[in-house]
Amino acid sequence: MQDHRQAIRWRANWQAKIRLEAAESGAVKDFTNCLIYDITLRGLRVCLPEKMEVDTAVKFSLVLCEDCHLEGLEAWVAWHKAADGNHSYGLYFTRINDPCKEKLYRFTRENFCEQINKQWWKDININKDIDQQKGGEEMEDRRIFERMEMRLPLNFLNLDSGIEGQAHTADLSAKGVGMIGGHQFEPKTPLEMWLNIPDKCEPLYLRGEVVWSRPQGVNEYRSGISLEKADLMGISRVLRF
Repeated sequence: MQDHRQAIRWRANWQAKIRLEAAESGAVKDFTNCLIYDITLRGLRVCLPEKMEVDTAVKFSLVLCEDCHLEGLEAWVAWHKAADGNHSYGLYFTRINDPCKEKLYRFTRENFCEQINKQWWKDININKDIDQQKGGEEMEDRRIFERMEMRLPLNFLNLDSGIEGQAHTADLSAKGVGMIGGHQFEPKTPLEMWLNIPDKCEPLYLRGEVVWSRPQGVNEYRSGISLEKADLMGISRVLRF
């Protein structure tokens, strides 16, 4: 099933219950109340009284309603904000099984029907625009994580030719990079990249493969690069910046 619903984040503001598993001992804590600001099949933004460390993996269970219990979830803590004794977190799912995906999908259909209808019409208009820009070419969105528009300088090395160059990002996610520069690449070209994040740390090293590359402007090309592995630590640095 082509799962376009993965790209949609429902603004819920939903009272729920969460149960965290202790990271070191594996002991299971009791359920505690939480507030889910928004949720998607890729992750959620949640507020709860307990403290979690940023840039760590967590295991937990979530009860959204009486007939929607999500067990065995695993996520990466991408960011944290504290206010009035509560803690808000951005969590990216690293493991959510198919039964939980179906429960979450049914939950959103039953509780956010109006939002879904608005998104459905919005997607139709977006898809029309994409078809016009791509010349009617059908492109399936296989992105796993949220993609952020961000311009950051980077250096790259073409591992096939040995050519080095400079470019900048157009967008960025934990699994891919949109790059703009003066070089056009063949699909499947392996690249090493060093992303310059102005946080006074070393450049972020990334390695990936070109999926597509096309002209954009005069002597300028835009390329989509799929990373070899999801770099959650790296995306956390970018989010903090």
